[in-house]
Amino acid sequence: MTIIFVRVFFGFLSVVAGYYIGSIFITPDIQWHFIGAIAGLVLSLALISAEIFMRKVSIRNLSAGIAGLVFGIFMSWILTTVIKLVPMNPEVYFIVQIILTIIFCYLGMAIALRGKDEFSLIIPYIKFERRDQEEQLIVLDTSVIIDGRVSDICQTKFISGRLVIPRFVLKELQQVADSQDSLKRNRGRRGLDILNKIQKSSSIDVKIAEEDFPELTEVDSKLIKLAKVLSGKILTNDYNLNKIAELQGVIVLNINDLANALKPVVLPGELLPVRITKEGKEYNQGVAYLDDGTMVVVDNARYLIGQTLDVIVTSVLQTSAGRMIFAKIENDKKKR
Repeated sequence: MTIIFVRVFFGFLSVVAGYYIGSIFITPDIQWHFIGAIAGLVLSLALISAEIFMRKVSIRNLSAGIAGLVFGIFMSWILTTVIKLVPMNPEVYFIVQIILTIIFCYLGMAIALRGKDEFSLIIPYIKFERRDQEEQLIVLDTSVIIDGRVSDICQTKFISGRLVIPRFVLKELQQVADSQDSLKRNRGRRGLDILNKIQKSSSIDVKIAEEDFPELTEVDSKLIKLAKVLSGKILTNDYNLNKIAELQGVIVLNINDLANALKPVVLPGELLPVRITKEGKEYNQGVAYLDDGTMVVVDNARYLIGQTLDVIVTSVLQTSAGRMIFAKIENDKKKR
């Protein structure tokens, strides 16, 4: 409502100013004051339209463009000053000056806009520090915040550096917390509680990143872009984000990888006591689970659901999504 009032007031002032300016040139045959008022109204409407259109222009892009323009003007001034030392016709020099100014202004703006993400001066959460004291930045995604284990890991001091929480991640988390679905709503609220816990911790340095990338629509793409700009790492437990970020050269800290690395090592040939709980996907398979949640697929154990038995590990499959153990029943022939 405030911006509408400002626009109306600006239009009114423009009409009054146009009427006053036109009255200075009034003649008996032409009513210049009315023409001035109309001209003021038209110009004000044009400026208001331009202002509405420029709402889509990013401040980051505008800052980069202005910086490039200033740099281009400066470079053209230096070059034309040097060229001025060469004897030439003033008209030729004026033409050369105009051409060089246009060329360097274009090149300066184009290069600045193309590399706008490298202008760290406009990113408020970056501090100037000595190169030998470079700080490690870790960008959190939505899934790892909702997961909650990041808070406990940070308390153990295994992760060092500054945690960066992007504003667009907070927005996504707020949308999840406001969801009509009760499960999503509870997950979102849990994420907000985890963030409050992290921010209140004196041992964890947390900063909110205001930087956004309007040209990107997906949160994962924005996370990868922000990590590249900050030369930081992404902390996540999202398998797909993990793979996409690695393909684009971004270092990823996957909590699931850490959890899998901390699980007890199981080697082929080792004997394990397990309880068969359900059928497997393949023919005559049974499925059991270790205390840490690791799935154990046992051959020829479908008929032993509900029983506890010893199995021999045949192979182990380890991925970022988890660990799966394949086994067979000890003394399978005797069991039959």
